[in-house]
Amino acid sequence: MWNNTQVTNMLSIQYPIIQAGMAGGVTSPELVAAVSNAGALGSIGAGYMTMESLENTIQTVKTLTTNPFSVNIFVPEQTAVTEEEIASANELLNPIRKQLGMDPTYKRPMINDELFHKQIDLIIQHRVPICSFTFGIPPKNEIARLKEKGIILIGTATSVNEALLNEKAGMDMIVAQGSEAGGHRGSFATAFDLAMIGTMALVPQIVDAVSIPVIAAGGIMDGRGVLASLILGAQAVQMGTAFVTCIESGAHPLHKQAILEGTEDQTVVTATFSGKPARGMNNKFIQMLQDQQHNILPYPYQNVLTQDIRKEAGKQNRPEFLALWSGQHPRSSRQIHAAELIIGLAAQVRRLAETFS
Repeated sequence: MWNNTQVTNMLSIQYPIIQAGMAGGVTSPELVAAVSNAGALGSIGAGYMTMESLENTIQTVKTLTTNPFSVNIFVPEQTAVTEEEIASANELLNPIRKQLGMDPTYKRPMINDELFHKQIDLIIQHRVPICSFTFGIPPKNEIARLKEKGIILIGTATSVNEALLNEKAGMDMIVAQGSEAGGHRGSFATAFDLAMIGTMALVPQIVDAVSIPVIAAGGIMDGRGVLASLILGAQAVQMGTAFVTCIESGAHPLHKQAILEGTEDQTVVTATFSGKPARGMNNKFIQMLQDQQHNILPYPYQNVLTQDIRKEAGKQNRPEFLALWSGQHPRSSRQIHAAELIIGLAAQVRRLAETFS
């Protein structure tokens, strides 16, 4: 049976399909629960969530499903900025603020260094069965705390070296995230430009290098991608962009529209929104700042600095100033219910498997 894998057995799910924990509001409780209720694994993207928001989301998901779900959190990165750099970044963003009718401002980004640890406290407190990490490997003490409670840990790797580091640290499984992926990728030990390895090349190399289950991610949008990943040795797939346009998704309607109408040659990798390279649909915001990389703050400072712009752009329905994250395979996106997407994926994989059997 194509869906009987190490990952489905370990996570107690019917299908080896994981909805990516996309931060920024996409992973509404309704989306997460719908995915889990359909037999896949729904994931809360908690990267930018406050404690109150994350707790409310976990509690709501629990009222909507009794099936397993996960929470994805961002491992903190150690970066620093000067007041001069903050001033330059604000000056660069003020013309965009003016176009949105916002007052030009000097905004100092505030970073909550304790959020990550408090999020882990909540995950343990509410007995979330699965926790996944992006942007690095958690401290040993946090890994030990989670494992002590029987929580399954999923790491993210964009190179074989990062996969080996995840395995050594004690992760139970690894997402092998190819360069086709939308939004931010989980590079942490390999330079981003050197970690732009496609999913089809990355997955088998990581499978051959580690002994724990591998989850393929990046550009997977249909049953063909699922079956190809399994053939390459993955024990499951993680899909993001395919779920962004689902009816239950919390993505802005204009974000959904951009993906539904998008083509593979319209996505670009940019650090302009967050200070960390991410793949999304090209727009005016990216074009205005693309040649000013030296004035863009590192993540997470740039991300905090542009929050007010993205929020106001959403209110005004101005897609030219929104972060329209998307993978390289938008043409297969559909605006359907999450359960319909999963059922359709499973049916397509079964047909393809029978064809090649």
